[in-house]
Amino acid sequence: MSRSLHRRDFLKTSAALAAYGALPAVGRTASPGSKLRTAHVGVGGMGGSDLRSIASHPQVEVAALCDVDSARLEAAAKLFPQARTFRDYREMFAAMGDKVDAAAVSTPDHTHAPAAMTALNHGKPVYCQKPLTHEVHEARQLRLAAAEKDLPTQMGIQVHAHPAYRRATQMIQDGVIGKVSRVLAWSNKNWGYDGPAFTKFDEVPETLAWNLWLGTAEERPFKKSVYHPGSWRRLVDFGTGTLGDMGVHIFDTPYRALQLTAPLWARTTCREPTGVGHPEKNTVEYEFPGTQYTTSTMRWSWFDGADAPPPADKLGLPEGFKLPGQGSLFVGEGGSLLLPHVSEPQVFADGKLREVTRPEISPLNHYHQWVDACLGKGEPSAHFGYAGPLTEALLLGVVANRFPGQKLQWDADQLQVTNLPAASELLRKTPREDFAVKGL
Repeated sequence: MSRSLHRRDFLKTSAALAAYGALPAVGRTASPGSKLRTAHVGVGGMGGSDLRSIASHPQVEVAALCDVDSARLEAAAKLFPQARTFRDYREMFAAMGDKVDAAAVSTPDHTHAPAAMTALNHGKPVYCQKPLTHEVHEARQLRLAAAEKDLPTQMGIQVHAHPAYRRATQMIQDGVIGKVSRVLAWSNKNWGYDGPAFTKFDEVPETLAWNLWLGTAEERPFKKSVYHPGSWRRLVDFGTGTLGDMGVHIFDTPYRALQLTAPLWARTTCREPTGVGHPEKNTVEYEFPGTQYTTSTMRWSWFDGADAPPPADKLGLPEGFKLPGQGSLFVGEGGSLLLPHVSEPQVFADGKLREVTRPEISPLNHYHQWVDACLGKGEPSAHFGYAGPLTEALLLGVVANRFPGQKLQWDADQLQVTNLPAASELLRKTPREDFAVKGL
């Protein structure tokens, strides 16, 4: 959003913005010389890492901690004894009011949007872990809310700031391999589950507020090693599978480098859905409209689990070349650019490694960039205006997993699958009444 686009202009043009316009948030909640008081929803696992990384900024003061697991909450409170502690993020925002300036959300996927929207509704800038949301509709609503409220936001794709990824972005845009006709991306992780619905259950641990952990999801008994702590990423009600977990990292650079918008369609090859778990292996194809960096419309193929990495033949790579376990490959008019996950890009042409000039990239801290934006310095680069459309595209592939072999024709303006009403019904969920949030 340009600085001249006022809120009334946003409201008048919301239909156009829904067509994937980039909308960096420009509002501020603290002055450059003051402390930014942060609240953290989810402080164990990745949430603990996010907490420490945000707190490492010299102008951050951790004011509130929230976790449904009292053991994790107590461990975090020992590091930040000055912070107030809560089990329920709704109570935290209601109680803290003007005592916090910004919030970080680092919870399982299904509670990203409710917690993040609650923070936005309280006028707080948000750092939210990837994928931004569990449902396509939620990603659209968070993007629009952040833009309307004029607040700095950032999605937790830390590799977005990694020098190798930013270098690859610049190399693609500089035309090192010419215009791009195809992208392949993959992860050999397996966040799938092909078993039946669970029938044997366990006592809820004393430390866990199980109802709060379930949040918007339907009530059910607890089972250890499945939900918390466990493998919730494998389950359709809570996670988004390998595509949601790693795809958002690995899709990021091609999406940014090629300046892609909404896909035209998506189609998957995977086992028949069970309604319980995500597929253990998966191939997803997307077609995107062309941009100035592509030859025409562009095909994007994703492979995960046992389907990853894809076969390396006919990709312009050296004979016998072994692809890394996770990464992406841009196929261009003048060669290919391989970007291994969290490693430097390599350029190939005519089956040989090609030496190219590599642009210098300045250091960038993904967490501190968001904090600085909240303090009035600069803009977050993975703001919800960027992360929302990226997440929508990604989650369309997750929805396509429920209809293997069928091409889902996508209308981004109307937020619907035009040829398959049953798929459109999966773009939005009905939350439990107690956990419904205004704006979702």
